[in-house]
Amino acid sequence: MPDISIGRFRGGFCVYWREDGKRRRYQLEARTRAQAEPEAIDVYRRETLSQQQDNATVSNIWEAYRRDLGSKPTAKTMGYTGKAVLEHFGAYRPDQINTALCRSYVTKRTAAGKSQGTVHTELGHLRSAMRFAVKERIIERAPDIERPAKPTPKERYLEKSEISALINAASAPHIKLAIHLLFATAGRIGAILDLTWDRVDLERGIINLRLEDAKTRKGRAIVPMNDGIRAALQTAHHAALSDYVVEYAGGQVKNIRKGFEAACARARLENVTLHTIRHSSAVAMVSNGVPLEKVAQYLGHSNVAITYQTYARFAPGHLQDAAEILDFTQVRKVR
Repeated sequence: MPDISIGRFRGGFCVYWREDGKRRRYQLEARTRAQAEPEAIDVYRRETLSQQQDNATVSNIWEAYRRDLGSKPTAKTMGYTGKAVLEHFGAYRPDQINTALCRSYVTKRTAAGKSQGTVHTELGHLRSAMRFAVKERIIERAPDIERPAKPTPKERYLEKSEISALINAASAPHIKLAIHLLFATAGRIGAILDLTWDRVDLERGIINLRLEDAKTRKGRAIVPMNDGIRAALQTAHHAALSDYVVEYAGGQVKNIRKGFEAACARARLENVTLHTIRHSSAVAMVSNGVPLEKVAQYLGHSNVAITYQTYARFAPGHLQDAAEILDFTQVRKVR
């Protein structure tokens, strides 16, 4: 819903908003501000609903959803995924979307070399846009969006020697620090690049990856420092030229992909992504006996079931008691 405003008009209240560059205003029956606020929403919806329903193509709904998301990261991502989705679905109304149309999209994107995960995400954004349209009463019912199954997580993780080699292979100080922080916090790259010095407590040994305004839907944690990252942070803090922990030329670093890939090449590591680091840190904790509940907290998972589903198989002794019961080669004497 766009911004609507409530003002005084002829001794009462009115609601107004801008549409296509023009100001639209309607007098309200409410006599108090508290009464005017819900009535204003009803008036806006009544006056615009028919127009929205007439123009309820996938393209229009997609853009309305992006505007509603505002500054959230998904809005930016949908700017990219929308190029393919809207080319295929954009001219259709939601009630015209069917299984055949979804499957033809999957076929086309697969033929273009896109991964199952990419197509899953693109159609997931379409599904979210349709649900938004129902919530905003633009359409009565969201169409069924068939999409391929979410791919299983990649199994690649780094051993301790590979981790050391990768950190040492980073030539630029800001790349080395970012990689070291990724391993030490098991955080996502966005959290590391957002990290500011006011959330690094060197005295207490605490790193707070959380943002107060909660702009990201991805969980972020507050984690302790180990000796290695504390030393690296103390060195970086003495040379800091900005508020950001990972900085370059006195400014925030937006992306380390090129520097990271160069470090991987020098360390002769293949099939490694930035997310591989987070995965490797989680595997290292679990395989060394850290309880999964603690690992979930470290990773910022709001639901420990996600941690169990992804990492339980790396726990020492996981299901071993069950395997022993199924060892029928051991003959047990009956007394």
